[in-house]
Amino acid sequence: MASKNQLARLTLSVLSATALLATAACGSSSGAAGASASASTDEWSKTGPINYVQGKDTSGYVQGILDKWNALHPDQKVTLVELSESADEQRAAMIKNAESKGASNYDVLSVDVVWTAEFAANGYLAQLPSSLDTSGYLKAAVDSGTYFNKLYAFPSTSDGALLYYRKDLLDAAGLQVPKTWSDMKAACAKIKTTNPSIDCYGGQFQKYEGLTCNFAEMVNSAGGQFLSSDGKPTVNTPQAVAGVQWAVDAFKDGTIPKAALTWKEEESRKAFQDGNLVFLRNWPYVYTLAQKTDGSSKVAGKFGVAPIPGLNGPGVSTLGGHNMGISKYSQNKGTALAFLKWYNSPENQKSNTLANSSAPTWTALYTDPELTSKFAYLPVLKASIDNAQARPKAVKYGDVTLAIQDAAYNALNGTAAPKAAMDDLQTKLQALVK
Repeated sequence: MASKNQLARLTLSVLSATALLATAACGSSSGAAGASASASTDEWSKTGPINYVQGKDTSGYVQGILDKWNALHPDQKVTLVELSESADEQRAAMIKNAESKGASNYDVLSVDVVWTAEFAANGYLAQLPSSLDTSGYLKAAVDSGTYFNKLYAFPSTSDGALLYYRKDLLDAAGLQVPKTWSDMKAACAKIKTTNPSIDCYGGQFQKYEGLTCNFAEMVNSAGGQFLSSDGKPTVNTPQAVAGVQWAVDAFKDGTIPKAALTWKEEESRKAFQDGNLVFLRNWPYVYTLAQKTDGSSKVAGKFGVAPIPGLNGPGVSTLGGHNMGISKYSQNKGTALAFLKWYNSPENQKSNTLANSSAPTWTALYTDPELTSKFAYLPVLKASIDNAQARPKAVKYGDVTLAIQDAAYNALNGTAAPKAAMDDLQTKLQALVK
């Protein structure tokens, strides 16, 4: 947990919107085509009611935290605007609002970590004041909110993939948690001798953003990468193709059930919770739901979590999570900024983690005794995040992720051979990423 001095500093920074806003610096253009300059100092002084926009709140937690803010700031009420559960539909709604110059009155936006470059370059988000303190937050999470070294979104929740596994079944078979894909496949084969109806491994393989995350993990966990250090596409290397080939073979031999081609996060979670999978790749939010003892989970008390496996050792997670940005067209940016800081204070992030097992971005929370006693996986999760790789930071990310999804889906359903699919993706990325 944060030290007393750190908490005092953060608490003081959010008690008074006026004091906070008076120190906000006037930023300059990022230098990228289409990127807007930071809002003026005068804009950061404007306060009043705002809307907070995010995907559907399946946890039921968010309104309660907004009620706390509203009780403290009755003249700066925050109203929750819930969008679709689909990340793709959330992004589309936010872009539509920005293109209408804020007609829907979106103020604070919960944005996926991969949207920063696109939203910043197109002027959808205001550049945040340079005085905004991000020390104490996960380095990877802070980086995901930057574009051309300027901050456009504040780290709110992070995410790293976890391998959920049936500890009871592995223990009964005398097996260790697998660190490689081949170990996982061998474990499933042994377990199925006494549990013939159970499937082996599940993830998110429907054609949507979740497929991009899973596909990136296949590539990165085999030693491949989407972009080289100098930003050039490198997706058709032998290493990248090897990762795709493993997944293709896994669908063919039944290691991954064919039904998984239709799964998003929730479908795969339910398959695991219903006792139909030995292993599941998913995000931390699953932990609390799978541990419920109200009858909704058949695996409560029977599972554990570990790093995802890879080709020759532990895998490489795709960096996930959401940050909070402020719409360029918000009329009350002062309130928006004060709310953004308050919402993401260590105290509120701890409350959020306790309520629904969301991964915090305040680094010290990963060793907080109260949290680690309830969520024993937190050290594993931090290791996953620290080792995670980001999806391509591309202004045309919407086109990039669609190209990745096309290649992935074509390979996994057998429409294209792995090498051919990756050669085609290489050509598309060379045109999109410059």
